Amino acid sequence: MTAIKNFIKSHPVLTYFALTFIFTWGCMALAVYPGGFPITEEQFEAAGALVYVAMLVGPSGASLLLVGLLDGRAGFRKLLSHLIRWRVGARWYVAALLTAPLMITTILFGLSLISSEFQPAIVTSDGKLAVVLSSIAVGLAVGLFEELGWTGFAVPRLKQRFGVMATGLIVGIAWGAWHFPPFWESDTFSATLPLVLLLAQLFSWLPPYRILMVWVYDRTESLLMSILMHASLMASLNALVPTELSGRTLLTWILAWAAALWVIVAAGAMFSRGQLSRQPTQRRMA
Repeated sequence: MTAIKNFIKSHPVLTYFALTFIFTWGCMALAVYPGGFPITEEQFEAAGALVYVAMLVGPSGASLLLVGLLDGRAGFRKLLSHLIRWRVGARWYVAALLTAPLMITTILFGLSLISSEFQPAIVTSDGKLAVVLSSIAVGLAVGLFEELGWTGFAVPRLKQRFGVMATGLIVGIAWGAWHFPPFWESDTFSATLPLVLLLAQLFSWLPPYRILMVWVYDRTESLLMSILMHASLMASLNALVPTELSGRTLLTWILAWAAALWVIVAAGAMFSRGQLSRQPTQRRMA
C-alpha cells in the first residue's frame, strides 16, 4: 500500500489521467451493461441520461479522490478557494463566456455563404428559448464536473513544470482521448462519425481550446472561469452547430473551427511574447 501511495505522490497527474479513464469508461460500460462499447442507439435509449452521468464521474471523482489522498483537508480548502474565486476582472468573464459563441457564430455564418447547411441551428429552431436554456443547463453541469478534475487537479500540477502551451496540449490530448472509446464506430450515438471525422473532432480543436482555457486559468487562478469557459463551449456547440452536418460538411466545419482556434493560439503566443510557451520561473532557473 505504501508503494502505491508513493507512486501516486511521484506521478499524481499520470495517476489522475489513468483513474479518470478507468472511472469514466468503467461507469459507462456499467450504464449500458451487458452491451459494452461501442454504444449503439438501442443501448443509449435504454440507458438514457445515465450514460452522460457515468461519463462525468471520471474527471470529478478522480480529482476528489486524489485531492483527499494527497492533500487532505488543506487540498479541499485550496480547491474550494479556486472554485469560488470570482473577482478576476470583467475581461476574463468576457474571454470565458464569449470566446466560443462568437467564434462559432462567425465561422458558421461565414460557411453559410457557401452552403445553407452551415446556418446556425438556433436560427432555424422553433423553440429558441428552450434550446438556449437547455444548452446552458447542460453546459454548466458538464463544465462543473469535468473542470473539477482537468483544471482543478491536472492543470495546476502540470503548470509547476510546464508552460501554458505544453500544459494545454497535454491536457487537451488526454481530453480528446478520454472521449474516444464510446464513439469509435460510425453507427453509434455519436451522430455517425466515421473514424477520420472522429479523430479530427477529438484532436484537431480540443487541444487549442484547452490551451486557451489554461491561459485564462493561468491569469486568474480561478476554477470558476474554467467552468464557465467549458460551459460556454458546450452550450454554444449544442445551440449553434447544426446536427445535420455529416461527411464533407462536417469535416469542413471541424477543420474551420480548429483552424480558427489555432490562429487565436498562435496570435496569443506572438502578442504575449512567448509567455504561452514559457516555463515557470523556478523550472527555468533549475
